[in-house]
Amino acid sequence: MNAPMSPAIRAALWMIGSILAFSAMAIAAKQIGTRHDSFEIMTVRSAVGFALVLALATATGRLPEINARNLRGHALRNIIHFTGQNLWFWALTMIPLAQLFAIEFTAPLWVVLLAALLLAERLTPTRLIAAALGFAGVLIVAHPDIANLNPGVLAAAAAAFCFATTNVVTKKLTAGLSILCILFWLTLMQFCFGLIAALWDGVFHLPTAATLPWLCVIGLAGVTAHYCVTAALKLAPASYVMPLDFLRLPLIAAVGALLYAEPLDPYVILGAVVIFAGIWLNIRTEIRPKRHTAAITPP
Repeated sequence: MNAPMSPAIRAALWMIGSILAFSAMAIAAKQIGTRHDSFEIMTVRSAVGFALVLALATATGRLPEINARNLRGHALRNIIHFTGQNLWFWALTMIPLAQLFAIEFTAPLWVVLLAALLLAERLTPTRLIAAALGFAGVLIVAHPDIANLNPGVLAAAAAAFCFATTNVVTKKLTAGLSILCILFWLTLMQFCFGLIAALWDGVFHLPTAATLPWLCVIGLAGVTAHYCVTAALKLAPASYVMPLDFLRLPLIAAVGALLYAEPLDPYVILGAVVIFAGIWLNIRTEIRPKRHTAAITPP
């Protein structure tokens, strides 16, 4: 009989799903960025996501899982994420995909530090080394020009911190709430936030025949990505789960080169190797059989 799959490996598989979904969302958003602003994209994305969550909950008989417990936590998570997501969509129109994702991938480094401060997760030497290798790989890929930073770079950096904080708050929410409940409030709250912000100037560009399919892709990919990330966070510590997201960088760099003629230089390959080294170190340590000696952890 085959041994059951470890939680660490299952979490890694969920993160692969999120990587594919987030990459699909970036491609779709790139296609319609000139027609819809970030608030309009967030509104339609959240509406599609809300419909999908309700359909899934109804079809599987899991509507009772959706409740109003910890609304303050949901609100905090979604305000932070809404801010970060709009900064990310804005940066997407201003800098290359590989650079945007490289800067965004400072988020796992923040997660490792914030998880130790807010979730009492152990800040082990392996997790620190894995985060440092990932961050070093990001710097190699991006090799940013500090003297000539543009607003897109600053927006991407701010989005990265927002995403890190969102993932830490999500980890706290998973302790007492189901994934469907978290996604229900995610899509509902962000639809309201997006609609208010989109109508603030009195102009709302309705989807066209050309943009509607891409908006649906964004909605489907968005809810899929968040489902995968939340499922991974239920299975393993945030400081283990989030560095896996570094794998999205070489993938999106290749997409940018193939679809948008964005230059693929040797720095991307070298940085990807360094990133993968950090991820493999973290995964190998996490799935290694634990010794029977008890570790002393803080209460």
